[in-house]
Amino acid sequence: MIDEQAPKTNPEEKNQNIFSKYLSFFIILFLLVGAFGVGYASGKKSADELVLNQTHPIGSTIVTNKFSTGKDSVDFALFWKVWDTLSEKYVNQDSLDAQKLVYGAIRGMLKATDDPYTTFFDPKETKEFAQDIGGSFDGIGAELGIKDDVLTVIAPLDGSPAQKAGLMSGDKIVKIGDKTTQDLTIDSAVDLIRGKKGTEVKLTVFHKGDQETREITIVRDTIEVKSVKVEFKENGIAYLKINQFGEKTAKEFDLAMNQIIAQGSKGIVLDLRNNPGGFLDKSVEIASRFIPKGKIVVIEEDAVGKKDNLYTTGGDKLSTIPLVVLINEGSASASEILAGALRDDRGVQLIGKKSFGKGSVQELIALPNKSSVKVTVAKWMTPNGDYIMEKGITPDTEVELTLEDFKNEKDPQLDKAMEIIKGVVDKTN
Repeated sequence: MIDEQAPKTNPEEKNQNIFSKYLSFFIILFLLVGAFGVGYASGKKSADELVLNQTHPIGSTIVTNKFSTGKDSVDFALFWKVWDTLSEKYVNQDSLDAQKLVYGAIRGMLKATDDPYTTFFDPKETKEFAQDIGGSFDGIGAELGIKDDVLTVIAPLDGSPAQKAGLMSGDKIVKIGDKTTQDLTIDSAVDLIRGKKGTEVKLTVFHKGDQETREITIVRDTIEVKSVKVEFKENGIAYLKINQFGEKTAKEFDLAMNQIIAQGSKGIVLDLRNNPGGFLDKSVEIASRFIPKGKIVVIEEDAVGKKDNLYTTGGDKLSTIPLVVLINEGSASASEILAGALRDDRGVQLIGKKSFGKGSVQELIALPNKSSVKVTVAKWMTPNGDYIMEKGITPDTEVELTLEDFKNEKDPQLDKAMEIIKGVVDKTN
């Protein structure tokens, strides 16, 4: 059983070092991730099989720059041999850009990790990423990922061109324009989908429950992402929606929280549907508004099995107000952290559909020439020790939201959440 008592050290001090290093990204816009994979098995029969099948753990491998047959060495001379061959023999010499070849080699190296969240950003992509997580960009307003080896819509942003065009969480993207997405890298998908405001992109998608694909044409726009919005429903219920965990989310949340308190709201429906995540520290800040100080929000485990607990830091002005939480297939990363903490620490009911299942933590590292690399450095678990990678968080009450519901502007998931929170409020009173 995991100890959930208040730590002896200050929770803010406990969290500080980790916040300074780690980001829990699921990545805004739009457009991330690679593919899951498998390792290689060692061969045992012939020398040829040994060369083909032998693995080389990076921590115990000697890298050489000359041809070598040592079983514990990786021959980097092979890379330079291919480089020289390309520069000497490739037919379209004028088309070769040495810097692009280097970037491509780095991307290939990271792709070989079989981790969709470990990725390289060249200077242009680094700038775009900073704009995306900052809350403003040109695009369609949808987070993409690779699920079951298929380019998949994780979540359309609230009010985005993607959402207005009918793109939904879980939609499989078969084509971008006339190009099939089979074996398409995520970087290539980004290049094809991104574009200037006012231009169109055509996506061929397969929606769950459909028998055939459908084409959706989306007009790109400048997306201004407001992280938090609040509405006040009947019977003193506040509806609180968090779209992402970006740079401004905590400040926006505190403004909404003050409105909820000023209104004297008796209950809250927290909507984390289609929230792809964002900054880890922002999810902990917001958890600290709902959960008393000193409770575990998330447990991180690094490569050697060392575990670190991140705790709530105080300011829990909403911890005594009854609460239910909405999640769906588009709830990922930092939103899963918050949902899991509220379930484990407060026993809050989760309503909707199973979440995406992104249980790892990334560190964003600046590189020379304004490029950057995002590396998975840890996995995370809920306060009760549940590791949700790929399996997601299952709601207490499962409710479907169909395409027909969406078209008819119906929301049975929210309706159910309102029904449940009213019951909780009535029991409390």
